[in-house]
Amino acid sequence: MESKTRSFCRLAFATLIAVYVLIAVGGIVRSTGSGMGCPDWPKCFGSWVPPTSVDDLPEDYKEYYAGYRHQKNLKFARYLSALGFEETAEQLITDESVRIETEFNATKTWIEYFNRLVGATIGILVFAVAVVSWRFRRTDKTITAVGIVTFLLVGFQGWIGSFVVSSNLTPWTITLHMFLALVIVYLLVFLVSKTYGGNRLMTVPIARGWILACMFVLLFQILMGTKVREMMDQLSLRLARNQWIPNAGTDFAIHRSFSWVVLILHAALVVRLIKTQNTTGFGLALIALVAGTILSGAGMAYWDVPPVLQPVHLVLATATFGILAMALMEINRTRKTEIREK
Repeated sequence: MESKTRSFCRLAFATLIAVYVLIAVGGIVRSTGSGMGCPDWPKCFGSWVPPTSVDDLPEDYKEYYAGYRHQKNLKFARYLSALGFEETAEQLITDESVRIETEFNATKTWIEYFNRLVGATIGILVFAVAVVSWRFRRTDKTITAVGIVTFLLVGFQGWIGSFVVSSNLTPWTITLHMFLALVIVYLLVFLVSKTYGGNRLMTVPIARGWILACMFVLLFQILMGTKVREMMDQLSLRLARNQWIPNAGTDFAIHRSFSWVVLILHAALVVRLIKTQNTTGFGLALIALVAGTILSGAGMAYWDVPPVLQPVHLVLATATFGILAMALMEINRTRKTEIREK
């Protein structure tokens, strides 16, 4: 059973790394404006292998795919109405900007297509995690339950991704897409922590509330960053890149100022971690991730949002979230061990 546990842990960890790769690729998609490189889903311009030239498309491809996406939005609007979001549903089907089709760009199409290939690979890996987790149904039902839930959530994430495309990158769909990605990260971290048999990251418990506070402020900051990125997308349609930050508005000001809250809370956490046994490396890794996130964000603010920094900023922030999730689970494990020993 120990070998089965180790192999499952390696599979869950590989899947977690693959999710971070997808987050990085997604950041590249956003920074290059390739989100609508494929106007349909799951295929790309009606094919499993996208075109390389506009000559491969019919002359009326814009009208056709605008109509195709509108039909999907009508279905999505019905779901939203059933859930009580009538105003959002109405806006989705009446907003003419949602139906605007972008010009074909082979580079952007293939960037988005690669994003989908990585997503499909993760789907296969998560399916494997769910299948292998079934081995633990008698010894640890939690592992099996989380493995299956993760697979279902990835399927739901793919479904939401199809509406991100059909709605022409409507802002709230992107935020939901990002939030679900963080939930998937959390579940995979749980599976890794649950089955990891090596030396523990922590041997002395610290206040769980402190970790939760750091996770909460970081989650808020990531979602605020998503809103800022949505605003940048809108500004890019009418302003030069060097004018984005001066016109970013309140959301950007909140996001920038709140980074100090994130830094102070995490720095205090790291100081406490370093004072405990065997956690110095963990604490330094955490502060390095937080510092890298803030510095890459500052670089975007001062250097007119260079595309190369956007995926770096996103990956560092989500990696910080992942390591905090691992710390939370280590604390829970340490407390359970102490209770058993008593």
